[in-house]
Amino acid sequence: MLDFLWNLGSFIIALGILITAHEYGHFWVARRCGVKVERFSIGFGKAIWRKVGADGTEYVVAMIPLGGYVKMLDERVDDVPEALKSQAFNRKSVWQRIAIVGAGPMANFIFAIFALYIMYLIGVPSLKPVIETTQPNTPAAVIEVKQPQQVIAVGDQAVRNWEEVTYALVGHIGDDNIDITLAPLSGLMGQERTYRLDTRQWQFDPEKQSPITSLGLGIYRPEVSPTLAFVSEDGAAYAAGLRGGDILVAIDGQRYSQWDGFVEQIKAAAGKTVKITVQRDGKPLQLAVTPKSRTGENGQIEGVIGVAPTQAPWPEEMRLQLEYGLGESFVVAADKTWQLVSVSIKMIGKLFTGDVSVKNLSGPISIAQGAGSSATYGLVYFLGFLALISVNLGIINLLPLPVLDGGHLLYYFIEVITGRPVPEKVQEIGFRFGAAMLLMLMSIALFNDFSRL
Repeated sequence: MLDFLWNLGSFIIALGILITAHEYGHFWVARRCGVKVERFSIGFGKAIWRKVGADGTEYVVAMIPLGGYVKMLDERVDDVPEALKSQAFNRKSVWQRIAIVGAGPMANFIFAIFALYIMYLIGVPSLKPVIETTQPNTPAAVIEVKQPQQVIAVGDQAVRNWEEVTYALVGHIGDDNIDITLAPLSGLMGQERTYRLDTRQWQFDPEKQSPITSLGLGIYRPEVSPTLAFVSEDGAAYAAGLRGGDILVAIDGQRYSQWDGFVEQIKAAAGKTVKITVQRDGKPLQLAVTPKSRTGENGQIEGVIGVAPTQAPWPEEMRLQLEYGLGESFVVAADKTWQLVSVSIKMIGKLFTGDVSVKNLSGPISIAQGAGSSATYGLVYFLGFLALISVNLGIINLLPLPVLDGGHLLYYFIEVITGRPVPEKVQEIGFRFGAAMLLMLMSIALFNDFSRL
């Protein structure tokens, strides 16, 4: 319940910020173009707060936080007094209308730069993208890893951490091959090597795995100790008597050798009692544990007991602090925003070509979960999440669907070319088609959200 409330609160805050930025873009440019704004609303439905400003605009916060709008004076909607007709939206030039409509998505991109700018000023703790193995029968099997190697480029894009690697790989989904450049951790020049991965048969399901592991790249992780660092009070291990600090010795008579093997044995024992031997206070102790059942990533039932091992600290040479000065932070934030825009556009294009499944679409539930989890990790990660969603909100609004900003822009550019407005009847048909398309996309996204729960 607490997780639900935290996710809901984070979602409302995140969406409120992003909607405000978007609608303020429309509002600010409309005012600069001499259009009278009657209402600035964050949310839909019944107003829970309202105020009429000195400028005559009614500012509203409404109950349903799933959007917002800027209501401008328009003769096509209401009767406008003769004295105010010069302030009506429909009386403005086509280029002014284009500026007003396009300002919303542009505000989202500007906000993303601002959020990332603050994030980089604060500093982002990160890890270098180091691999220590590759998996056989995967695209990455062509890579020879004799010692830990750092990924320094994906294609022609330099990468510094795993997040950048992920975004770069996502941009190559559907390509026949991907070039991965590796270098030793020593950083010696001239020892870089580029491998071309054949990705024609690359199967990537974002619901079950990351693009990194699905390619077969084995991420470096510090040595795992058999000492239990955490035992969940709600788990089967705690109920059986296991406690933090216990040292794993054996399971069902088989001596403990590595954590991954132990996990596989637990997964295979869903609902079955296993005997786990631990060392506590220097003395052996055998406990009978019955793993709880859950549905795994592959849809199969697997066991879980609710424990985590002690992990050695990350080596200093693999740690990375992404922190910049006042001027450099802006440059890096703008570049990062452009990367997000580029990846998002590529993904949308591949949705239409079929290279990416519609199962990848996410709706408000996934966004709420993302907002909650990023907020849990702190302000820096929440800012990064806001930037990502803001970019996607801007791009989606630029899609040429008549109910979105992009649809209005399409009509106005047709007006620029033909010299006359698109007929009202054509616009009405377009709005109906756009609404149907948007409803279909939202339904798919919501279905995907519920299927992931």
